[in-house]
Amino acid sequence: MSKSKGNVVSPDDMVARYGADATRMYALFAAPPDRDLDWQEDGVAGVSRFLARVWRLVMKYAPVAAAPPQSSSKTLSGGAPLLRKLHQTIAKITLDFEGRWHFNTCVAAIMELVNDIQAADAQLAAGEVPAPVVRELLRTLVLLLAPFAPYLAAELWQELGEPGAVLRAPWPEFDPQLA
Repeated sequence: MSKSKGNVVSPDDMVARYGADATRMYALFAAPPDRDLDWQEDGVAGVSRFLARVWRLVMKYAPVAAAPPQSSSKTLSGGAPLLRKLHQTIAKITLDFEGRWHFNTCVAAIMELVNDIQAADAQLAAGEVPAPVVRELLRTLVLLLAPFAPYLAAELWQELGEPGAVLRAPWPEFDPQLA
């Protein structure tokens, strides 16, 4: 993009059309911070669709996550693959934050996590994944999303019934045995 060539894209237009979170997340996802960004409206639209998927996913399972724990013979093994993916994602993002600052790989890791959660939709809907696992998945997904899409994360945090502000919540820690 160049001002002299007249091909500058105003982020204000993208914010008005797709929202601040989608525009911000696209800018962080499209290129590492040390490279130029090739701005594409289709990319912002794709991130907007992704954030809508996250919204629908969390809203669909928020009642399960908010349900009081019940004594059950079910173990957490029903959600073991999802927990493993969750802790791998936490580890990836945490390590990227500590040194590389390549947010594009962090956003990609969140997208992979959401894809895995959605792939387990049948098990989630059937109640095969215990409520504490669903709660951990959704709560942590929102925490991981907060640096990239803070407005959406704040709304989802409230919908999950979590206390306080999402941006003041402690960063999730990964279990090395699961990661």
